This record gives sequence, C-alpha cells and structure tokens, in this order.
Amino acid sequence: MSTSTLSTGLIIRAQSGFFFVLVDGQTQPVTCQLRGRLKQGRREGDLAAVGDHVLFTLLTDGSGSIEEILPRKSEIVRLDPRPQGEYRQILLANPDQAVFVFACANPEPKLRMLDRFLVIAEKQKIPAVIVANKVELIGLEKAREKFGFYPDLGYKVIYTSAKEKTGVDELHETLKGKLSALAGPSGVGKSSLMNAIQPGLGIAVGEISFSNDKGKHTTNFRQLHQLLGGGWVADAPGWKSLALWDTEPEEIDAYFPELAPLVEDCQFSDCSHIHEPGCAVLTAVKSGKVRQERYESYLRLKEE
Repeated sequence: MSTSTLSTGLIIRAQSGFFFVLVDGQTQPVTCQLRGRLKQGRREGDLAAVGDHVLFTLLTDGSGSIEEILPRKSEIVRLDPRPQGEYRQILLANPDQAVFVFACANPEPKLRMLDRFLVIAEKQKIPAVIVANKVELIGLEKAREKFGFYPDLGYKVIYTSAKEKTGVDELHETLKGKLSALAGPSGVGKSSLMNAIQPGLGIAVGEISFSNDKGKHTTNFRQLHQLLGGGWVADAPGWKSLALWDTEPEEIDAYFPELAPLVEDCQFSDCSHIHEPGCAVLTAVKSGKVRQERYESYLRLKEE
C-alpha cells in the first residue's frame, strides 16, 4: 500500500539492489528498490545508479519504490562482456567532471597513467580537471614543469598542498555545486585533500579506496559524499579498470585534443601516424608542436 504522491530524489548510495535516495532539502535518504515493472524484459545494462535522479513513491513502512529513472546527461560506463552480449555497468550517473589527483613527487607522477585517464574521460565525454598535489615537495616552478603543458590541451590544472593548504580553496571552488568523480593512484593524498576542504570528508572517501585492480572495485557499493556549500564527490572506481577494449585502435587519436585536428591533414585517410609519409602527426611531433611523451602515450594505448 503506498501513497500516490511522487517525490524526486538523488541516488546517493547503491548496494545489493537497494538505492538510498535523498530528497532535496532532507538530511536522511529513503531506502528504495526498483519497481517490479522496471526490471521486466532483457536487461542490457544497469537500470539505476549512484548519481541518478529518480521519481519514487513513499510506502507506508517508510521505504520507497522507484517508479522512473530520469534522463541522464552523462555517465561513466564500464562495458562488461557477457555470453549473452555486452552489459553496460553504470559506475556513476550524471557526473559534471572527473578530477584526477596525482602527486608531484612521492610517488613520482606517472603521466602515462594520467594520459590514459584523460583519454577515458574524453571517450566518455566528461570534462577533466587535473590536481597536482604535494607541491611543497618540489616547489611550484618544478611542478609546473611537470604538469604545465596540460592547460594548453584544454585541461585545468590545480596545484595543491594538503599539508600547507595551498590551492585548497581553488579546488573547493572547482568542486562546489558539481558532481565530481575523484580518482587517482594510491598515496597521492586524496583523503588529505578532502579533509583539508571539509574535516571528516577524507575519512569517508578514504574508506572506499580507489582500486587499480583491473575490473575490480574494493567495495560492493558506491556512494556520493556531500560537500558543505553544495556539490558531491563520488568515490569513483579505479579508472584503470575502465579498459579500452571496446575502442578501435584507429579512433584513439580522436581522444587526444592535440592530435585530433591534425588527422585530416595526413596524406592518407587510413594513416596510422607511425611511419607513413605525409603524416601531419609525425610532422607535429618532430617540430615539437606535439610532445614526444604524449605521442608515446598515444602509441601505448593504440597497442592495447
């Protein structure tokens, strides 16, 4: 028995078929399940996910029944190959941006991994922000030598030090009012940064570690964490698990902003950008217009 009133809410946590839906202005989520009719028929992907806005009916026992999942503007998807066909696993619905945190040192930043993350963000059409943390270890000048070319490619870079509170306000402003997927290697200071922005937030985020194990996440549930002043931070899965196996090698260049405009100037329409004469990409690499390191990241991803 239910009331006839439909409420709109945001899924802030999903676990074992239960969805915790928060209504705007409320502090406690309603524990909901999908209405039976939504689950009928062959499923080609997750019906609901963290970050989804839904319509639900409040039941007499205080729980809820999700009646409709509202249209998504964006999503982070992992394609799961199954015998009956690909299954679209929605890791996060409606992200406004992906925030990739890397340390300037300790651990040394693996820019090839960052390039991989950026390619995945480009493929999934999610704006990316780069956070270069632990600036205090090498100084801002050397940090800019490592990360300073990314803004020319269209990626915002925020230089931070959780220890010295440098750049924390700028990062907070970037997160405010948005749903952000936070990711990066272990040991780069994600939890410390979140604690610097909002005491206790880093503990919540840190409980759900960002697994780099291929195809695995370290927990069986996903969750959003609310920022004071507006906005949400998502405990994103390890971006390395978002394999590019569903990507054709010849489309990789489209996800490198500095390579994509050059392709049409190549002499051959099927140019591999490796050895052909008249290749605009190779010419740009030789002239320094395209960084050698980024070109090598491109080749590595293409080989996969």
